[in-house]
Amino acid sequence: MDIEFLKQNGVDTDKALALFGDMDTYNETFKDYLEGIEEKKAKLKMAKDNANWSEYAIFAHSIKSDARYLGFTDIAAICLEHEMAGKEFNQHFILKNYDNMLQAVDKMTDIVKRYLAGEKASTEIKEEPKIEEVKSNDIKVEVNTSNLKDVVVVADDSPIVSNFASRALNNLYAVIVAKDGAELINIINSNQYNIKALLLDLNMPNVGGFQVLEYLKNSNRYKNLPVSIITGEDSKNMIDKAFTYNIVDVLVKPFSKDDLIRVLEKTINFSK
Repeated sequence: MDIEFLKQNGVDTDKALALFGDMDTYNETFKDYLEGIEEKKAKLKMAKDNANWSEYAIFAHSIKSDARYLGFTDIAAICLEHEMAGKEFNQHFILKNYDNMLQAVDKMTDIVKRYLAGEKASTEIKEEPKIEEVKSNDIKVEVNTSNLKDVVVVADDSPIVSNFASRALNNLYAVIVAKDGAELINIINSNQYNIKALLLDLNMPNVGGFQVLEYLKNSNRYKNLPVSIITGEDSKNMIDKAFTYNIVDVLVKPFSKDDLIRVLEKTINFSK
């Protein structure tokens, strides 16, 4: 199987490659998706079963972002409907259409698995850059050890986004990944890293992006920690709300490597 298989199954590969830049990165991102999708589905179901519609919206949003990055635009649109229903506490819509959403996500997963099964047979697997785990306040943080001079923190619960950012920035900065706001606050308070910039997702489980922004505001951290937002939420109200805090810029998902680097450099240089 090759990229034509994806196109035949309705995947917008041209749009995805415009973001990732090359097939190696695109293929690695498919693997990132498979590593995280079952956990996201389980958390989505738990939120539904517990009638926690705010959490349901967060995980529907996360799957939507994955679909957009991979080029599954139709499935992303379905996930967006569920994200909005969760935000509006529209229990009737969610319960009525939940199985249809799962079928759509499972279809996406099946296409990815079938594509990779063929891709592995004909393409040499590229060795990943060295990664080591560093403990901070009893949490595990992935640190790229190629260069520890300048450290950038990416706070996002999606492996697709965080791994893409880590690969895109690999030759420029060391990257620390936080999977939610609570882990991020622990990293900041550990005082183990010279954090040059923070790229913060707004929609995260446990402790969300706005809660982190409020924490940074109340603890007077903005002066030494420039922050830009990375988000799949492109509504004017949400972006306007983000700019009520002392942030540098907003980068809307899905974004390209060039866009990521542009916003990151703007963020790092903001206080200079």
